[in-house]
Amino acid sequence: MNTKQLGLALLGVFVIGGIQPAWADDAAAGVPMTNSLVIHADQGQNTISRNIYGQFSEHLGHCIYGGVWVGEDSPIPNTRGIRNDVVEALKKIQIPVIRWPGGCFADQYHWMDGIGPRDQRPKRINTTWGGVVEDNQFGTHEFLDFCSQIGAAPYISGNVGSGTVQELAEWIEYMTATTNSVMSDLRRKNGREKPWKIPFVGVGNESWGCGGSMTPEFYSDNFRRYNEFVKDYPGNKIYRVASGANGDDANWTEVLMRNVGQRMSGLSLHYYTLVYGWPPRGSATRFPEAEWYDTMRQALAMDAIVTKHSAIMDRYDPAKKTGLIVDEWGTWYQVEPGNNPGFLYQQNTLRDALVAGLTLNIFNNHCARVKMACIAQLANVLQAMVLTDGGKMTVTPSYWVFEMYVPHHDATLLPSELQSADYEFNGRKIPAVSVSASRDREGKIHVSLCNLNPNQPAEVTCDLQGAKARKISGRVLTALEMNAHNTFDHPDSVKPAEFDAFQVTDNGFVTTLPPKSVVVLEVD
Repeated sequence: MNTKQLGLALLGVFVIGGIQPAWADDAAAGVPMTNSLVIHADQGQNTISRNIYGQFSEHLGHCIYGGVWVGEDSPIPNTRGIRNDVVEALKKIQIPVIRWPGGCFADQYHWMDGIGPRDQRPKRINTTWGGVVEDNQFGTHEFLDFCSQIGAAPYISGNVGSGTVQELAEWIEYMTATTNSVMSDLRRKNGREKPWKIPFVGVGNESWGCGGSMTPEFYSDNFRRYNEFVKDYPGNKIYRVASGANGDDANWTEVLMRNVGQRMSGLSLHYYTLVYGWPPRGSATRFPEAEWYDTMRQALAMDAIVTKHSAIMDRYDPAKKTGLIVDEWGTWYQVEPGNNPGFLYQQNTLRDALVAGLTLNIFNNHCARVKMACIAQLANVLQAMVLTDGGKMTVTPSYWVFEMYVPHHDATLLPSELQSADYEFNGRKIPAVSVSASRDREGKIHVSLCNLNPNQPAEVTCDLQGAKARKISGRVLTALEMNAHNTFDHPDSVKPAEFDAFQVTDNGFVTTLPPKSVVVLEVD
């Protein structure tokens, strides 16, 4: 080991085969910040639902058309019209649930437009997103086929804004009824004999805004009315999600909990990380550290927002029977130049990976109340998992965070206490480190750590109470530049690498996180 490599090792930067990784110089740029972590390995009670790692897919831009659906006659390899490359990529992150068809689009979507022979399906204008023609080639059967191919549960978002009670009731019957009836017979006529399992149904979307501009009182009455006709047919039990608050709107949650209560299984919450507020500004790939800092600050606000809504829900539901469902979240910037502004296409950089990591840590730590979440969106829109262009596809840095966090699925949350150093920028400061920990069914402990500081490494000393660390392994996601991202020509610019910048101690372990990194440690 040469002098430079020894210095890196002392800073906690791992050296593999005598060659330090490309970001090693960056990792050694500053003196490590010191952080103290206590993990109570003997106090786990709550389960981190795998559904926290859900996805959102909307008829918006090229999320569905081009991202998922190419049609059976496409030269792009597909199975019944659904892209094989996207399916294979998504299977690797074990997506538990997918929300569809929106979003704002859901409240203009009439499901019978998307069934039957495709050449006979009506064409509509997507007035919400881009003013393009929606030809309804991708409908109920196609979506549920897609869910089956990747192994995800469907989450249907029902039309309350422009639809009717009868329309939603008949959609549920079409998909889930077992006996002979008009709707189940229509399903059979369209090629599906057996009913599907539809575990999740959203009764409206953003009913305070694009879903009808309703007051919480008016929506509460609508939910109670619609919900009465969302039936559980034999063999299918529906988890009913009410349209919840925009960000920190406490009044909406208060009214819904008071007026609807346990008629709903879950209450949704939408919150996006916007660098300069609404409307979205700032580039996804060309940004200074000031915008990196503000993105992290706003992403961390998710913790306070979830805490605020949870406190209201606790007053009405101390047993936590009603889940908080964060079914839209993620980063939102300006559309990439040259793209339809209504398509919301943006690149996805290391910055977005850090947002994903720290947000998922927040959800994990609130798993007693947060039962499901869906990042926006699955392909080619906002904080996407995959980007496509014709026959080309690449996965994003955010995708890799979801892949690294798979061990948290259905694991037991281990309570933790973190004393974090500050990441300070221009006189403002936020905690530099984010963490969550869990124990899986095999007894292995996984600790996910994010260093939000783009300039300094972070040393974390962990006191592992109630367990003994015998062996540790790890993976890291980082890069030299804040705006590092994957392209079709360079798809591996940001991807996980082995990580061994840790040392087992008598009480736990010590590790050093590179600047701007996501690290997952497995402790045996």
